[in-house]
Amino acid sequence: MNTPPVAATTARSPLDLTAAIVPIVAVLALVAVWGRDLPAIVEVVVVALLAASVLAAVHHAEAVAHRVGEPFGSLVLAVAVTIIEVGLIITLMISGGPATAALARDTVFAAVMITCNGIVGLSLLIVTLRSRTARFNPEGTGAALATVITLATLCLVLPAFTTSAPGPEFSTPQLAFAAVASLVLYSLFVFVQNVRHRESFLTATTAVAPSAAPAPSAPPAPPAARPAPPAPAAPAAPPVPARAPEGARSTGEPPTGERPPGERPSGEPPSGEPPAAPIVPGAGSQGSEGPKGSGGPVVQAAGAPLISLALLMAALVAVVGLAKVESGTIEHTVAAAGLPHSVVGVVIALLVLLPETLAAARNARRDRVQISLNLALGSAMASIGLTIPAIAVASIWLGGPLLLGLGATQIVLLALTAGVGILTVMPGRATLLQAAVHLALCAAYLFLAANP
Repeated sequence: MNTPPVAATTARSPLDLTAAIVPIVAVLALVAVWGRDLPAIVEVVVVALLAASVLAAVHHAEAVAHRVGEPFGSLVLAVAVTIIEVGLIITLMISGGPATAALARDTVFAAVMITCNGIVGLSLLIVTLRSRTARFNPEGTGAALATVITLATLCLVLPAFTTSAPGPEFSTPQLAFAAVASLVLYSLFVFVQNVRHRESFLTATTAVAPSAAPAPSAPPAPPAARPAPPAPAAPAAPPVPARAPEGARSTGEPPTGERPPGERPSGEPPSGEPPAAPIVPGAGSQGSEGPKGSGGPVVQAAGAPLISLALLMAALVAVVGLAKVESGTIEHTVAAAGLPHSVVGVVIALLVLLPETLAAARNARRDRVQISLNLALGSAMASIGLTIPAIAVASIWLGGPLLLGLGATQIVLLALTAGVGILTVMPGRATLLQAAVHLALCAAYLFLAANP
């Protein structure tokens, strides 16, 4: 196949054009509305720009990460998503006062429940509805799940049981320890996933090449079973051993040397797609596809990464600024609806995880369930491993308590999520029932968040 010219591959798609325009419009809107009382219609427009800016920021972060390469590309994406999440949390904590002391806990716990149950369940549902059974690599997925459970326990469960500080919060040394431990575990997981044990996070069917273990050649038929052909006709038979390692069959039939039309070796990706590359924590959906929405490997123009970096910075500024503008409106809307304040954390988590949810669903439709699971668990890991340390540093000048310990109902849901996740991951395959169980847990969490 001829390689397409660079000019064709660098042409901007509608998604690229939208992602380029949104940050500029959002920054201009931020300048226009800062410090003003806004009518209802303008509030709706600002909220829409806020959501669009989150999507644009992740899109440009993926473009920069594709240029930088792994494992540093994953850090670019993770840091960008963390800046969005921390920016939303801090702006709401500054405007909300003491009532928002538990906002970081509510947001991080919401991210864990939505990713480990909502995104995982949705991905398994899409795959099992099409192919009855979803298959994945239990070694890598199990390691990711174990890291998420450990981080969640250290940062969200232990504060409810420590006695050095009153209430469900850490003392200063305990908070420092939790922040450092979170960073170390997250960094080590990125190293293991991208360098040391990369094969454990690949799709199970593509981890070994189809020709790595050739089948033994079929033994020749006994001389007594062959009819005695004339001497000149003997060379007419095709040489069986030459093709046996590639297409030998176990039925006793002599191999034909060619596969029937449409048949492919076991483990070969369908439709000529490249093998699925692992998705790293917080890394969006690039994998082997390039930046989100590209649909294939990307050949970027020389200045494209710099442009994407500038637009990424603009989108992050717009997200944090517009969140500050809308912070009072979000809190008043939640209070007016009679919902508990913890719902604000759910709203932030849903907004931040929207790109990851879309990417996981898209990969599940392509039967890349391993990538979907990497996305879900990697997002949960980044939400804890990077957000908690950032909030710990920010608490130095924020003042007031930082409540991280979960309540009894939340601990029960987290323990149930850990148990169900382990039982789902261990066999390396899942059915429609496992998908329904995870989605039921996510629905139970959302219901109890609104009706505690």
